[in-house]
Amino acid sequence: MDRNGPDPMIGRVLDRRYRVGPRIARGGMATVYEATDLRLDRVCALKIMHTGLGDDDDFAARFVREARSAAKLSHPHVVAVFDQGDDDGTLFLAMEYIPGHTLRDLIRKEAPMPPRKALTLVEPVLSALAAAHQAGMIHRDVKPENVLLADDGRIKVADFGLARAVSAETQHTATGGVLIGTVSYLSPELVVDGRADARSDVYAAGVILYEMLTGRKPHEGESPIQVAYKHVHEDVPPPSELVPGLPPYVDALVARATARDRSLRPADAQVMLQQVRRVRGALDQGVADDPELTEDLTPTRHTDPADSIDYIREEAPTIVPAAAAATVVAARHGASHGDASDADLDWEGTSVLGGRGRVLPADRPSASRGPSSPDSDGPPSPSPGRPARRRRGPLLLALVLVLATVVGVTGWYYGMGRYTTTPGVINLSAAQAEEKIEAAGLGFEVGERAFSETVTAGSVISTDPAAGTNILKDGTVVVTLSRGPERYEVPVLRGMTLEEAERALGESSLAVGGVTERFHERVAEGVVLSSDPRTGRELKRGAAVDLVVSKGRRPIRVPDLTGRPVESAEEQLRELGFEVTVTSENHDSVPEGDVISQSPSSGRLFRGEPVELVASKGPVMVEVPKVQGVGIAEATQRLEDAGLVVETERSEVYVGLEFVVKSDPGEGSMVPAGSTVTLFLV
Repeated sequence: MDRNGPDPMIGRVLDRRYRVGPRIARGGMATVYEATDLRLDRVCALKIMHTGLGDDDDFAARFVREARSAAKLSHPHVVAVFDQGDDDGTLFLAMEYIPGHTLRDLIRKEAPMPPRKALTLVEPVLSALAAAHQAGMIHRDVKPENVLLADDGRIKVADFGLARAVSAETQHTATGGVLIGTVSYLSPELVVDGRADARSDVYAAGVILYEMLTGRKPHEGESPIQVAYKHVHEDVPPPSELVPGLPPYVDALVARATARDRSLRPADAQVMLQQVRRVRGALDQGVADDPELTEDLTPTRHTDPADSIDYIREEAPTIVPAAAAATVVAARHGASHGDASDADLDWEGTSVLGGRGRVLPADRPSASRGPSSPDSDGPPSPSPGRPARRRRGPLLLALVLVLATVVGVTGWYYGMGRYTTTPGVINLSAAQAEEKIEAAGLGFEVGERAFSETVTAGSVISTDPAAGTNILKDGTVVVTLSRGPERYEVPVLRGMTLEEAERALGESSLAVGGVTERFHERVAEGVVLSSDPRTGRELKRGAAVDLVVSKGRRPIRVPDLTGRPVESAEEQLRELGFEVTVTSENHDSVPEGDVISQSPSSGRLFRGEPVELVASKGPVMVEVPKVQGVGIAEATQRLEDAGLVVETERSEVYVGLEFVVKSDPGEGSMVPAGSTVTLFLV
């Protein structure tokens, strides 16, 4: 795409604030430009709705809904929406600008990828989707083009333009009868009847993972209809068919995420994120085959294999492959290049299976044939010259008519006449449903109760027989009532060991998420300190609970403070949390007040454990005795008895008497024991 080609929007200032720069990308509803926020002096991405679409209230509402939906999400892996505005009919969004490329570019360049790298890339995508699902929103258009890889390594999910708040409205065809999304990543339920929930996003993420692992899309065809047909009727093949050597648990992860029966998929992106982390852990440990992990991830059906999709409960037409189709009502927007199956589609009609925009057979037999057709199989005309001689003809004719009437009425009664149609009561309260069913002359019975994320507690989820199907006029309709969203309280985990906490969460239908270890002075190693979400919080089945686990007491390195002043050494050790004891003793070489020794002087101790210091009192001091006027022998004896060393010298007036004239140091001086005293003789 020529980003700097002729474009009247480039250079324009919207809302007196955003100066439109080069074009970045063009989609089915809008074009994205690099822009400058003149008020805050920053670069942003400006998404501007195509000219004319703003006049359509439905499209305009959908565009504004993108801003409101995305603005609710504050997550490091979601592209932030800054502003939304209308400049004289030009609707726009101001969003975070992410310089870099898309996951599509990386797939084209590097796929097939090693499984560890593919899982590393899909983790932040699932983290972003999990935040949206937790906020009650679904993305509806998860694809590699909407995953942005920033130059600085950040990974962000963009374009929540198809996201809608999860409510009863999402259980009907999206956007008023138009199915929106990219066909290669559409889940079977979106193709069949336009219904989407968090598991539809999980399906798309699984397809992206398959594409990163193999370099190919799981379902390909010459037209979008063919690709949609395969989504509904064919399982996603194991990636190892194209990339031999992949661990079986990687195949199982892809199979679980892309199960056609959505009840077999992870409940939302948070659950799939935990499964991805388990698989990554096995890969990091070099595990080639983990039968237990593979069994846990492999989707297991609990129904008749013929019922490949749990939500097709009412009779529905079959998708006709495009090769047999004469007319496909499909408008493709923004598919300037690439395969037809990659196009962003707005499919008019309630679904691909029926209603407006359905695929029609190429040849339809004419309604009637002319009476003069030479190939007519009708009875031959009677010969014109042959007289009617049967007198019993009128009687036989009357009898035949009576029999035909009896047979017809009987056949009608046993075929259709004794049946009526089951009324639709989905989303009605039990009392409303009973009133409507009994008004139709049918019996009412409450069957089992089941959890539902979209139907309020006490309202009808489904009926047996299903709405619109035939039922005997005196038959009974069994309704399944909603128990409301399936939620489980986080149990009290503080004080448990990690194994006990895992067991308690499993018994509460929850899972262990991330485990963070933290030192604690009073809690033993391996014991849970806290959980996130906290105790008592209600979560969906299989939701992850992060745990903080004690690493026990923190070991502290002991510094060697030998030779340091004892006061500063003692202060430093006490600041580290040790109990310090100080003793003193004389030392000939260590100055008074310094540390002679320390025990221990290295290694690690815990807070509160003892460290002993020995401080120097300096050397032992002695007094020089009186030796003046004493003979050399006696003077020497006196000094040596005092622990001193004696040296002699002749004085200037030496005459040979061998008596001490003076000493150095002089008598009475205090000197360290072992010091030398010089005697001067006369």
